[in-house]
Parts: sequence; structure tokens; C-alpha cells
Amino acid sequence: MIAGAGQAFAATELQWWHAMTGANNEVVETLAKEFNESQDEYTITPVFKGTYPETLNAGIAAFRAKQMPAIIQVFDVGTGVMMGAEGAVKPIAEVLEAGGYTFDKSQYLPGIVAYYSKPDGTMLSFPYNSSSPILYYNKDIFEKAGLDVDNPPKTWQAVFEAARKIKESGAADCGYTSTWLTWIHLENFAAWNDVPYGTQENGLAGTDVELKLNEPVYVEHFQALADLAKEGVFRYGGRTSEAKQLFLSGECGILTESSGGLGDVVKSGINYGIGQLPYDENAEGAPQNTIPGGASLWVFGGKSDEEYKGIAEFFNFLSQTDIQGRLHQASGYLPVTKAAYEATKTSGFYDENPGRETPITQMMGKEPTANSRGVRLPNLPQIRDIANEQFEAMLAGDQDAQTTMDKIVEQGNEAIAEAQ
Repeated sequence: MIAGAGQAFAATELQWWHAMTGANNEVVETLAKEFNESQDEYTITPVFKGTYPETLNAGIAAFRAKQMPAIIQVFDVGTGVMMGAEGAVKPIAEVLEAGGYTFDKSQYLPGIVAYYSKPDGTMLSFPYNSSSPILYYNKDIFEKAGLDVDNPPKTWQAVFEAARKIKESGAADCGYTSTWLTWIHLENFAAWNDVPYGTQENGLAGTDVELKLNEPVYVEHFQALADLAKEGVFRYGGRTSEAKQLFLSGECGILTESSGGLGDVVKSGINYGIGQLPYDENAEGAPQNTIPGGASLWVFGGKSDEEYKGIAEFFNFLSQTDIQGRLHQASGYLPVTKAAYEATKTSGFYDENPGRETPITQMMGKEPTANSRGVRLPNLPQIRDIANEQFEAMLAGDQDAQTTMDKIVEQGNEAIAEAQ
């Protein structure tokens, strides 16, 4: 953008509240700096607001106090909360058009667009850092345990067997750990194995949802995890991404985690490999497709035309093929545009970095079914809290998996009914 000659106006500041830490925080700071240096009318100011849930809560509090930032990063499960906040947000399609840009959703990866759009196709938020859960494994630990370093386990049953072998061989203190049990072992477990998470197409077809999480496929999976925990083979790290440290420290040999965790894995210097998200060998439709995690950027309503123009400029900057390609290659998050994906592919990046295309092919490999388009509940963060509380009781040995899943369904259904 070319500023008028002799322009002396102060740049319009646009705060960007986010939840990125470590290597991904460095990416945020770099992108803001590059945008700010590319023009002199707008200044993007990144502000770290804590974890994903903390950032969402900060945004809700800011809205109530009428002190909202221009842009807020909201994690995937907060999508239903933001969609329900009528008037609080301005759809990204409108923001871009107000800034003089034509919004063309066909330029974006369809699996991502669908998740962040209204039923009529209007995209509500900018998919800044979409991710897919994948398997990371420590090749040195695999070798010590006598496992095939070039052939990571593809099913949950094979993962659990490999984890036991790691522990029993003394190759590591712990065989397997996982971040985000709710996102990976509930929401994506349902989609990837093509089994229902709940009625009403998991909430996309209606809000009066009844959870299906105590079906045998879930109970058997979580009982296997509970047994591994009792044996010391599985180690619980925490409710969000804390377990990543157990893998980075070499304590655990296998990790399921977001593809967006890649930056920290690379920085750690571990001799790592990547595999697809494991599926249940007894699930007939598996593997189906994963659903996006990560977060998107939402724009609050009630801002000035000048602020919206600046936000549009920033989103246009983020959509550039070279920026998206670099963001994808540096962070492990998915490129949100088809052009960035094709450019990365053409460059030979995936040939040189085995496994890096896995998160994309998992999401794009098959047309979504009623079970695999995503989970859309107005109080999904609360459902996750209920599930996490029960998982922790189970992993502590206080209850079995059937009791755990029954309690999640009972308490979760009550919470959903209260939100109607």
C-alpha cells in the first residue's frame, strides 16, 4: 500500500490477542513485524493472553466491558461460542469486502472453510492456524526398543503394543503420552473412525444433541488407556498441550499431538518421525477424515471503518501464498489456501520432509460424513471440562472406563440441555 505524500498521521493500532507460546509465538511476532514494516498506516500489536481457554475468556470479559481488541484468536471448540454471540463479531467475509477485497472461499482448503462457516457458507473467521492431530515418535527410543524406525504404528492397538515394548525394554520411562485427550481421543477419534460423537450430526444439524461417547468403541479405547496408565506405560501430562514436554524431554517415546506442535519438536533436536493419527482396527469406516484443531482469528463488531480496513489489509497479507507457505512449513499448521499447499508441494518440501503432508491428507483424503464434519456445540469447552475431570479420575485408578464414559454422557447431556 502506498501512503499519501507527506502523510503525518499516526498509524492505527490494532491489537491481536493470541494464545501462542514457544516457537509459534515467535511466528506471531515475526508476522506482525513484517506486516508493520510493509506499510505505515496500521500497526498490529500482538498481546499474549494465556492458554486457548484463557484467551477466549479474556475476549468474553473484554466484550462485556466494551474494551475489545480488533482481532482475537479463538481455538476450534470456541467456534460455537463465537457463532452464538450475535452482533459481537463481524464475519471475516464482510471485513475483507469492506476493505476492498473480494472474498473467494474457493481459494481456501474446503475442510477448513466448512468448519469456520455458517450453514449458508459465509465464512465467519480467518483460519489462521488450523491443525490436525498426528503421531510423533522418537526414532532413537524406537531403535533401542527393537521397533521399526521407518514404520510407525498405524492403529491404536499397534500404538499400545509398541508403547508396552518401549517400557518393558527400558528404552524409555514411558511408552506413550498424549496432549488434548478431548480433541484427539474424543472429537477426532469419532471423526477418524467414522463413529458418532453425538446425535444431530454432532451438533451441526441442531443444538438438541445427545452424546454417544459411552458406546463400546469409546469404552474399549479408554479402558486400554486406563490399563496402560496403571502399568506405567501411558503417562498423563495434562488437559491441553502439557504432555508435549514429556516427549521433548525423552521421557516418553510416542506422542499424539497437534501438527502445530512441530515447531517445538524441531527446536528440541530430537531424532523424530511423524506418523498418521492412529485409528481403531475394529472401526469399519476407519480411517475417515480428521477435523481441524488449532484456532482462527475473529474480528469484533463495533470497530471503526478505518480499523476494519486495517484488519482487511492484515488478513490479505496473511493470505499471501509465500506467507502461508512459510507459516505452514515453519509451524506444522496447515496452509489455509490451496495455492500455498500447491506451492509447497511443487517446491519438493514434502519429498524432503517425510510426514509433513500427513496432516493435510488426513483432513482432505475423504469427503466428510455426518460423523466427521466436526463437533459444534454452544458449550463444547464445558463438555471438555466435564470429560477431563472424569478422565483424570479414571487415570488415577478411581473408576473404570465404562463408569467414566457414562458420567461424561450423563453430565454432558445435562450441560447441553441447560444451554438450550
